[in-house]
Amino acid sequence: MSVFILIWFGQLVSIIGSSLTDFALGIWVYQRTGSITQFTLITVSGTLPLIVVSPLAGVLVDRWNRRWAMILSDSCAALATVAIALLIATNRIEIWHIYLATTICSTFCALQWPAYTAATTLLVPKQHLSRASGMMQLAGSTTQLISPVLGGVLLGTIHIEGIILLDFATFFVSLITLFLVRFPEINTVKTSDTKQVGRSSILQEITSGCAYITAREGLLGLLIFMVANNFFFNIFNVLFTPFVLSITSTNVLGIIVSIGGIGSVASSLLISTWGGSQQLIYSLFGFQLLGGLCILFMGLYTSIPLLTLSIFLFSFGLPIIYGCNQVIWQRKVPPDLQGRAFAVRSMIGSLFRLLAYLVSGPLMEKIFQPLMISNSPIAVSIGKIIGTGTQAGMSLIFIVVGCCTMLTTIVAYQYPPLRLVEDELPDVIPTN
Repeated sequence: MSVFILIWFGQLVSIIGSSLTDFALGIWVYQRTGSITQFTLITVSGTLPLIVVSPLAGVLVDRWNRRWAMILSDSCAALATVAIALLIATNRIEIWHIYLATTICSTFCALQWPAYTAATTLLVPKQHLSRASGMMQLAGSTTQLISPVLGGVLLGTIHIEGIILLDFATFFVSLITLFLVRFPEINTVKTSDTKQVGRSSILQEITSGCAYITAREGLLGLLIFMVANNFFFNIFNVLFTPFVLSITSTNVLGIIVSIGGIGSVASSLLISTWGGSQQLIYSLFGFQLLGGLCILFMGLYTSIPLLTLSIFLFSFGLPIIYGCNQVIWQRKVPPDLQGRAFAVRSMIGSLFRLLAYLVSGPLMEKIFQPLMISNSPIAVSIGKIIGTGTQAGMSLIFIVVGCCTMLTTIVAYQYPPLRLVEDELPDVIPTN
């Protein structure tokens, strides 16, 4: 675990720096343009490359040394970041420069994340994969908790140029940790025979990742299940901030978001130290069900204490859900195929995340909000519980999203290949 912990620390520092830059650039673009569309395009430019580049990135990760893949990714992202800092400092920055830099960073993130995740399988003993996954979730939870607060403070002191240069410095921390270690070669790990997949064509190698997943009903079911529920979760995430602001102040919103962040950090710390359940799939089902129930309660009741408790429990479950999902994939996919398989997951997940971003606004404005403003039967009946108006429209979509999440989980549980994926599909890595 010592090598993994060193790499994890470097990645944690780098992720915090990148999150500060993302936060600062988002505020800068919105203040500069006053356009929500321009602000949203930052998210789009950060998501599209993951959809387009991930299949090729997965092949490269499996072909290359994964340490060098991570070094290349961090180096190129650092250069794009410092270019933006120089453009801002010389007052030559244009909005399209931000989109281009975000696209470049996202492109290399498509290479870095599968390499990082697949390398973890080589570095960490099988029995400690849950702890490693918990640490990776902890990095994300910690970043989400401190970045908005720290970013707001730094914007007022060192300004956006200083934040971007700080981000550039964090890349060096990541690179130093990567240069200090060595990764095991893939061929030194005993796996099932996957060399039957031809390497004569990049297209063949791209499709081999898809073929491995589709040939195993349990993994395919897990992929579909996670993508479906993440789609619902992302709709909830997009609408959560305007929903809370429709019933309370920005200060209360900040407190609620911070408490949610504390829930994520607490859960991640628990997994990192304890290691998690032996039956990962049941933990995943249970906390997905809890997440849907929390969203449902937030739609039904707008009491601030209940809303705060719901977001705490929802956030507490997320690291467990994603951690259990990650470990199952690491145990069931051979190391020499993990780059491709994880890239397929990233591509499909990013596609549906982008779809959730795009449909959330129209769903709210064109369907749910009119239903709760007009004298429709829904407004007359459900309106007695959740009220009417804009806030009630968001409450209704939360109720629907929560019910869909729980229903999807119940249906998935009834599918034996998914429910029994840990037992029926053999592990492909030995216990060290």
